[in-house]
Order: sequence, then structure tokens, then C-alpha cells
Amino acid sequence: MSVRYLSCGDTAFTVEFGNEISPEINARVMALHVAIDRAKAVGELPGVVETVPTMRSLMVAYDPLAASRAELQPRIDALIARGLPTGLASRRVTLPCCYDDPEFASDLAEVAKRTKKTVEQVIAAHLASPFKVYVLGFMPGLAYIAGLDQTLYLPRRSQPRVRVPRSSVAIAMDMTTIYPFESPGGWHLIGRTPLWMFDKRREQPVFLAPGDSLSFQRIDRKTFDRIAREVDAGTFDWSTLVKA
Repeated sequence: MSVRYLSCGDTAFTVEFGNEISPEINARVMALHVAIDRAKAVGELPGVVETVPTMRSLMVAYDPLAASRAELQPRIDALIARGLPTGLASRRVTLPCCYDDPEFASDLAEVAKRTKKTVEQVIAAHLASPFKVYVLGFMPGLAYIAGLDQTLYLPRRSQPRVRVPRSSVAIAMDMTTIYPFESPGGWHLIGRTPLWMFDKRREQPVFLAPGDSLSFQRIDRKTFDRIAREVDAGTFDWSTLVKA
């Protein structure tokens, strides 16, 4: 397995597995992420501070007073040569999503028209998509989630919105995402979850993580409002969404 090393300043470097986005390449990224974490735990990689997975590469941050890239790179090469872990377990996360309220799904009818489907067929395809979180980026808690049904592929909107409401569920290209805050955005809005993807009140403010397997569960507006009240009050049980 060939990789390319790229400098990221004097305290980090990137291990790049390829120049395309694919499940196979992302699986290698996550495997090295786990392998380095395990090596750190037994003292094999002193100086490594953290690793940050992306769609097709892994950034390795290190303490330059404890180790150098020249020391760490051959050790990582050796990890890869020994064989990266396979069959890694991932969290299985199910997120509630309301597709039925026009306030939440302002682009749903247009998506249906452009993909030559009915609205119900668009919803069914989104619900059936085998999603996986590839990377977090752009803003805290925003996950780039691959696996969208190919029949729903669309480019971003030609005119981005100035404001997209927090917790909007959107699609573009081969991905879906959930906006963690109100922000500008150019993806197609097809629903909304009552959950907050970033909440500083939680011990772990960011809910989703790279490697998570993800699916959506359809809910009506009444259920949405009930869960939203619990989330706002800080009483929602997040553990009900996750299976190991």
C-alpha cells in the first residue's frame, strides 16, 4: 500500500492514501487512525498528540520537542507494512428526521422534480441510503456523510442561501449533511432533525464522529416538537440513538 506524506507546518504532517474519495480509501484512513491510537496506547509512538481523519488522508499532529517527522514517518510506515486493522466496529447511529413539514423541507419538491421521482420516493431513497460519516469540517459538528442513493445525486444549488436553519438535513452530490448551526449553505434542504449536532452543554459537544454508520428515521411534526423540547431542556437521552 503506497502512501504520500505531506508537511502541515512544523507540528503536523498528512498521510495521504489517494486523490479520490471512495469507501475503500476512507476505510484505510480510519484503519490507520485506529492503528496509531493503539500504538500510542502502548508507547510505540511517543510525541504523537492526535490524529485527524479526513476523506482520503490522516493528519498526524505531534509535539516537536518530543519527536520529529523524520522519526515518526518510518514508524508509521512500519505500522502500515505490518497490516492495518480490518473489520473495525463502528457506532450505528439513527437520527430522527421530519420530512413532512414544508418549513423543514423547502427543496424537497424541487429535488423530486430534478431526479424524476415523487416526494415519497425521494424520502424513501434517503431513508434507505447506507450512510457513513467520513469527516467533520467547515464548522464545529458539521459531518460530511457519504453513501447517498445515486439516484439523488445533484450538484449544489446555483444560488446558496444566506441562512440555513440549524439542524437542517440536506443533500448535495453524493452526500448528506446536518447543519449544526444557522449558517449560509448551498445544499438542498429535504428535512430537519430536532437534534443539535453541536451542544456545548454535553460532555462531548460534537455528536457524530468519523467512522459512524448512520441512518435516518422518519418522524412527524408532533414527534419532532416533543424531541426538540427535550433537547432544548437538556433532558433528551442521546444514548437511545446509538448501538455499538
